Amino acid sequence: MILDKFSLKGKVAVVTGAGAGLGQGMSISLAQAGADVVGVDYVEMTDTQKQVESCGVKFLGIQANLMSIEPIPGIISKSVEKMGKIDILVNNAGIIRREDAIEFSEKDWDDVMNINIKTVFFFSQAAAKQFVKQNSGGKIINIASMLSFQGGIRVPSYAASKSAVMGITRSLANEWAKYNININAIAPGYMATNNTAPLRADEERSSSILARIPAGRWGLPEDLQGPAVFLASAASDYVNGYTVAVDGGWLSR
Repeated sequence: MILDKFSLKGKVAVVTGAGAGLGQGMSISLAQAGADVVGVDYVEMTDTQKQVESCGVKFLGIQANLMSIEPIPGIISKSVEKMGKIDILVNNAGIIRREDAIEFSEKDWDDVMNINIKTVFFFSQAAAKQFVKQNSGGKIINIASMLSFQGGIRVPSYAASKSAVMGITRSLANEWAKYNININAIAPGYMATNNTAPLRADEERSSSILARIPAGRWGLPEDLQGPAVFLASAASDYVNGYTVAVDGGWLSR
């Protein structure tokens, strides 16, 4: 039956930035599909744990600051130690800094690039090595952005990093398909998250954004749940290197 291909029963998913927003929403959807979840965030994930465990699966919370790649080997080893294996990685953790490009600081550039693309690459590499060691194949889902396709305003490092996410997703798909590893990305549209709080608080800017979205609303964490389960499951075994826009039609305008 086709719905069986969407089941994640017996799988273990690592989700970064799992404490709130999109990461929490995807963690819950993977759990609802049957996966045990390893949540990674720099804060405690009490609410995420409660909601994941209510689905009848296991949750392991690991607090780590992914501004550096230093915690990655420990996260992988602890996940395998406690859960037995890893099948899915969702690279969701990320930040944004806003400033006119002509005034943009080196620190704001480096901070965003470090977590949004350097950590994404090296976490993907670590997960891929584990998949190969397990001889199991695996699924990697990177979180891209509308700014993987567009330039944006006052967010030069974010636009650069998210364009790089789409590029590295394609590149790694080419290299790792031979290991039965699928690596795809989801590009959320304008979502109601902490990152967009300043935009939503600006009435004029918010109105201009909503006017361009055919769906007529900001996206919600649950809007990513279906695409995340699809890309994590056997239903997407022949989808590789692709970035799926979940944007309410924004890119169609």
